Amino acid sequence: MSEFEFDFDLFVIGAGSGGVRAARMAAATGMRVAVAEDRYMGGTCVNVGCVPKKLFVYASGYREAFEDAEAFGWEGQTGATFVWPTLRDNNAREITRLNGIYRNLLSNAGVQVIDGRATLSGRQQVTVGDATYSAERILVATGGWPYVPDFAGSEYVITSNEVFALEVFPRRVLVVGGGYIAVEFAGIFAGLGAETHLSYRRELFLRGFDNDVRRFVRDEMGKKQVDLHFNHVVTSIEKQEDGSLKVHGADGSILEVDAVLYATGRRPNTQGLGLEKLGVVLHKDGTIGVDDNFRSSVTSIYALGDVTGGPELTPVALAEAMALVRHWQTGKTAEIDYNNIPTAVFCQPNIGTVGLTEEEARQAGIPVEIYKSDFRAMRHSVSGRDERTLMKLIVDKGNDKVIGAHMVGPDAGEIIQGIAVAMKAGATKSVFDQTIGIHPTAAEEFVTMRTPVAE
Repeated sequence: MSEFEFDFDLFVIGAGSGGVRAARMAAATGMRVAVAEDRYMGGTCVNVGCVPKKLFVYASGYREAFEDAEAFGWEGQTGATFVWPTLRDNNAREITRLNGIYRNLLSNAGVQVIDGRATLSGRQQVTVGDATYSAERILVATGGWPYVPDFAGSEYVITSNEVFALEVFPRRVLVVGGGYIAVEFAGIFAGLGAETHLSYRRELFLRGFDNDVRRFVRDEMGKKQVDLHFNHVVTSIEKQEDGSLKVHGADGSILEVDAVLYATGRRPNTQGLGLEKLGVVLHKDGTIGVDDNFRSSVTSIYALGDVTGGPELTPVALAEAMALVRHWQTGKTAEIDYNNIPTAVFCQPNIGTVGLTEEEARQAGIPVEIYKSDFRAMRHSVSGRDERTLMKLIVDKGNDKVIGAHMVGPDAGEIIQGIAVAMKAGATKSVFDQTIGIHPTAAEEFVTMRTPVAE
C-alpha cells in the first residue's frame, strides 16, 4: 500500500505533551498528521496537572508570606482573606488560554485537529465518532488517569481531575496517598487555610526518594499544619446529612471532613482504545509494551509517554516524542538517556532531586561519600519561622563524580535544574569545590560542603 492510499501518514491519539510534540515535529518533516483529543487539549499537565498545580502552590504560599512580612516591617498583612472562586476562576481562564495556544500550535504546524474519542478500528485505522481514518502510522499518547480503589463510599471522593474546579472550598479535607501529588495537595490545602489531613498506608511517604529527604519533608510538613496519618488505611466513607464525610480507618479511627482527595496513583489510559483486539501487547499494569523505538507488537502502532510505563514526567514525554520523530527521519535507534533525570515535588518546602539516592547507591555497591547540610534559610533568621532547608550530595569515592543531588527548601527545583546540567556533564566533587558560590544564596551551600558525613 503506498503512502497516498492513506488519509494520513501519522495519526496521534491524545493531544498531551508527547502527542502534541510528536505531531508538530512530524508535520515539520512533511508528514500529513492528525491528532484526536476527547477531553484535555494540551493533556493532563496543562489542564489538571503541572500547570494548575503550580499556580495553586503559588496561591497557597501567600498566607505564610503575609505572616513573615510583618517581621520585615510590613504591617497589617495577616488580615488577608482567601477567596476560593477568584483562584478557581482565574486558573480556569489561564487553562482556557493555554488550550487555545496548543490548538493553534497544532493548526499552524499543519496538523489536523479532530475533537472526539478515538479508537483503533484496525491496524492502520482510527475511528472518531462516525468517521474512520486510515494512517500509515498510529501513535498512542493517551497518558494516565487517576486511580481510586473500590471500597464502600469511594463514589464520594475526588481526584486531581476535579480538585481545581470545586464549587466550594472545603473547610476540612483529607488527602489519601503517599506520592508527589498527595504531598503537594496536602500543602496546597493547608496553605489555603483548610484543616488538612494526609493519610498514607505505610510508615513514610514519598517512596523512592532519598530517605533523608522523606524524613525531612515529614518533619517540615508537620510544622505547616498538615496532620499526618501514617500506617492509616481508609476502609469506608459515609456521607452525612449535612454533606460532610465520615471517614473510617482500619484502626478504628474516624475523621470527619468536607472533602476526600484520593491521590493513590495513576493508571495508563488504555481502556476502550481497542488495543487488545488488534494484538497489541499490554503489560499486567495496562501499559503498552514497546521496543527501543517506541513501536508496539503491532508494527504500525507506536506509543510513548506515561502510557508506556516510563518516568511519568512531561519533559520525558517531550524527549521521547522528539526521539521518535528523529528515528522516523533517520532510521537510527531512538536514543533516550533515562539516567539523571531531574525532578521536583512542589510540596512545602519544595523537593528537587537528580541522580541516585543514598540507598540506591549503596544497594548498587558503589562506595560513596555523603555530604549534607541542614540549615535555616536567611529570610527566616528575621521572620522567625521554624522552617529548615536540606541539601545532600552523593559522591562516588572511586571517581569523585557527583552521582546524586537532593534538596528540600524554597526553589529547590530551580536550583537542582542547574546541578542536573553539571551532573550530566560528569562533574566531580572537586569541580563543585572549585566553583565559586553566589552569596548570599541557599544554592551556594552545594559548592561549600567540604566535610563528608561520618560513616
